[in-house]
Amino acid sequence: MRFGFHISTNGGFNKVVERALNKECQTIQLFSRNPRGWNFGKLDMNDITEFQQAIKQADISPVFVHMPYLPNLATQDKIAFKKSLDSLTAELERCELIGAQFLIMHIGRRMDSSEKQALVKVSQGINISFHEVKNSVKLLLENTAGMGSEIGYNFSQIKEIFDRVEDNDRLGVVIDTAHIFEAGYPIHTKEGLDKTLKEFDELVGMQRLHLLHLNDSKTDFDSRIDRHWHIGEGKIGLEGFKNIVNHPLLRHLPGIMETPRKDEKEDLKNMKVIKGLVKHN
Repeated sequence: MRFGFHISTNGGFNKVVERALNKECQTIQLFSRNPRGWNFGKLDMNDITEFQQAIKQADISPVFVHMPYLPNLATQDKIAFKKSLDSLTAELERCELIGAQFLIMHIGRRMDSSEKQALVKVSQGINISFHEVKNSVKLLLENTAGMGSEIGYNFSQIKEIFDRVEDNDRLGVVIDTAHIFEAGYPIHTKEGLDKTLKEFDELVGMQRLHLLHLNDSKTDFDSRIDRHWHIGEGKIGLEGFKNIVNHPLLRHLPGIMETPRKDEKEDLKNMKVIKGLVKHN
């Protein structure tokens, strides 16, 4: 398993690789623009070229781009949906320019609508964006903890989106370990992890899984409260993560940590812990 973190692009993409190497990353996740706003400027292609050369030289792969926080394709509000749709379309295009193979999207919040209506809306938005942007970037749906009005907290809902997306070969999944635990999947035990992956394979397909977000949970099993915590220090625990990173169905996948950080020391601590759990055959 190749491990990495979400890396800041503040000051330009040309600063990303140095930051990633300082954290011992073999894979990375980043935002293509300000994650807390709707506006985005043009990418500086000289900056991007420098980034691409450095990424190749450092052998950091794959590169994942994460959608900003504001877009919500599950909304029934026409203006918010249009802005979210434009955001997804723009991010698919920007990923190709950046050279990122994957774009990660939170499935969304249903707000006042039913789960069914929200899932239909998300699928509709993805279909429109895929029709507008024809490229090889794969869109990864991130499972949620089911907090508030979040959808996408169980595999049946994710399956429904796949079933409704016409070009679903361009669609994949990222499983966040904190979210899935908080949503009620018992991945903290060996038996529970096996059962969870069996259900995922039956409903969605293991071939659809392209990434793990490796986060421990500060909140209890089935809490529906999304709180990431340091590897091994939360409710999933060291034994749980040892099973995850060494599982024959998962150990080939990249793993990105989104653990809390006050400074670089905390990232290095989490990297040391997760690497120490890997069994070398």
